[in-house]
Amino acid sequence: MAALAASWPWAGLFFLLALLAVAGADTDAGDVAALGNLYSSWNSPAQLTGWSAAGGDPCGAAWAGVTCSGTAVTSIKLSGMELNGTLGYELSSLQALKTMDLSNNFLHDSIPYQLPSNLTYLNLAKNNLSGNLPYSISTMVSLEYLNLSHNSLFQEIGELFGSLNSLSELDISFNNLTGSLPISMGSLSKVSSLYMQNNQLSGTVDVLSNLSLATLNIANNNFSGTIPQELSSIPNLIVGGNSFANMPASPPPTLTPPPKNTRDQPNHPQGPISAPIVPETPIDQDDKKLQTGPLVGIAVGSIAVGSCVLFALVFCLHKTRKRNDDASSEPKDILGSLAVNIERASNRETPIPNNIHENAVVATSDLQPSGKMTPERVYGTNGSTAKNAKVPVTATSYTVAALQVATNSFCQDSLLGEGSLGRVYKADFPNGKVLAVKKIDSASLSLYEEENFLEVISNISRLRHPNIVPLTGYCTEHGQRLLVYEYIGNGTLHDILHFSDGMSKKLTWNTRVRIALGTARALEYLHEVCMPPVVHRSFKSSNILLDEEYSPHLSDCGLAALSPNPEREVTSDVAAKFQLRWLGLSDTAPPSSPCQEHTPPRATCTVSEW
Repeated sequence: MAALAASWPWAGLFFLLALLAVAGADTDAGDVAALGNLYSSWNSPAQLTGWSAAGGDPCGAAWAGVTCSGTAVTSIKLSGMELNGTLGYELSSLQALKTMDLSNNFLHDSIPYQLPSNLTYLNLAKNNLSGNLPYSISTMVSLEYLNLSHNSLFQEIGELFGSLNSLSELDISFNNLTGSLPISMGSLSKVSSLYMQNNQLSGTVDVLSNLSLATLNIANNNFSGTIPQELSSIPNLIVGGNSFANMPASPPPTLTPPPKNTRDQPNHPQGPISAPIVPETPIDQDDKKLQTGPLVGIAVGSIAVGSCVLFALVFCLHKTRKRNDDASSEPKDILGSLAVNIERASNRETPIPNNIHENAVVATSDLQPSGKMTPERVYGTNGSTAKNAKVPVTATSYTVAALQVATNSFCQDSLLGEGSLGRVYKADFPNGKVLAVKKIDSASLSLYEEENFLEVISNISRLRHPNIVPLTGYCTEHGQRLLVYEYIGNGTLHDILHFSDGMSKKLTWNTRVRIALGTARALEYLHEVCMPPVVHRSFKSSNILLDEEYSPHLSDCGLAALSPNPEREVTSDVAAKFQLRWLGLSDTAPPSSPCQEHTPPRATCTVSEW
């Protein structure tokens, strides 16, 4: 018994040491990778003390703005930190993240396709984010606060709100959003504050009738129709700057007494509308209006005349500038709407069996010609070309000398593959980073395509998806056309299936299904998320790269804009006949029932679900 009693202190000490070991455990590897990717996307800002682009322990080392629970990152608060860059492409790895506040910075590019699914608070306001609202917002069932205001978002809002039953405040004001309000917005059962002012939204607001709102601001849009009677009870209702039929009218500019049913309220475009919208005017107030009617009429008339003159001047200046721009413009947009064509699989790339893959390019979500050799991109409110908003190339600019050193002067030993536009080389940089460099043959480009090269780079650099190889850099020095991508180590699916028996045996049925699903998600991103939709045009097994975990990464997408040979194009009817067996994935029989002959209706599924 004495020996047992003597052992208790040692047991307690051992237990305490075990607790300390758990408390000091490293941060989850997925969280570390996601934060490292963010840090790199922001160009490693010095103000983020403790942060690192590779490795580190955010929870143990107390990274600036990062809060953890155990070994998981639960909060990122970096508002007003002067961050400049993009949002990366690994945010979805932050599975435990509840709060993310990156407002009041200089973030640009589009909002990532995949966001942390368990967020309750998301604030990206006051940045320079563009593109549309990502579909992944619809999966954030715990989201309570969403603020995307004061950005450059455009296109329609989309049906994103059907499952957001916890959302209490939504702010998408001061953007360039267009189209009508989505039907799913009527499902926001707990929303109390809704801000959509200063956009280009149109249609009616009937979908908001049954919401229990305390604040609704829809001023300065293109809404029409009538204001539903249900909205008149909202304490803070602001609807000015629209074209509603039952907006309060201005007082009459005459001495004639108004009838008893005449609207009493003057026109307050930015003020709340009190219920009822069309109240009766008491007699004592009519007497007061008789005394002030002439003065109010003169004031209103002066404002109206001044507004008309100002509008006419602005319109004339706009027309003059438009004529000047048209006179000096470059050739018409031949890339804005992509033809639904697919390049023949046989003459896009010649595989090199001993060098397992040709590294990738990402597809463009919104191709627009620039006509000038400038890394700036111009957007309109609906995705068309405009002169008032510029988005720079977000990829890193390399020198020819740096790429020559990394590829050993583009020697044969560094060669990974060869395609119709040029060769791909493995690049080993002095800092240990390994990338892939695509050296485009300028002889294969037309004059217009060569002038449009930087515009294509801008488009390619904007896409972010886990199953598409991202562009990390480029080089246009000394007339060269070089693209730099992430290096995917296991090579192409085609070479693994046909030239590597050892690796091919590792492609079990489940692995092949996972490859097909990941590739389908990449195509879904190109076809369903990108506006306008993007056609890959060279979708084949040699353009599917596999990493160390055999996850697929689709390559060779954006370069379709630089393919000058029309003979390589085939119709979409041929594309519709391309099946899974064509990729070589279905050479192994499934372990259970055969594939169904018919697919579900399009309205019930997406390409990555059936």
